[in-house]
Amino acid sequence: MKVLDLRCAQDHRFEGWFASEDDAQSQISRNLVQCPVCEDHAITRLPSAPRLNLSGAAAAPAGKPAGAKAPAAPATLQSLYLKAVKQVLAQTEDVGERFAEEARRMHYDEAPERGIRGTASPDEVQALAEEGIDTFQLVVPDALKQTAH
Repeated sequence: MKVLDLRCAQDHRFEGWFASEDDAQSQISRNLVQCPVCEDHAITRLPSAPRLNLSGAAAAPAGKPAGAKAPAAPATLQSLYLKAVKQVLAQTEDVGERFAEEARRMHYDEAPERGIRGTASPDEVQALAEEGIDTFQLVVPDALKQTAH
């Protein structure tokens, strides 16, 4: 099993697991590999080092106090983002294309306030903003949209 570090054209970094080096090249060249964040198929392989599990505490880099944390790696941030998206999907009601209508109903106390998600056109989002209704766009990868069986 080969575990390779990969990157899409939007600079999202992730791991790919393949049976062999040839299998990896074949799948990438046939656009069978896609970014788990943005679903881009323009994938390149990054140089990677073997993973070593060294015991003991490492010395702090120059200029950093011992115990200072390094910034989170892109892969860690992506993992946290996907976890947050899953949580939003689990804790909100999908109102589909009725998003703007439901948001207005809640804003004007015509419906109970709750977490909702759905789709809205740019014009609908602008109209909501002009009425004082805040929204935000959440990019949900297709893999998270599908029902798990």
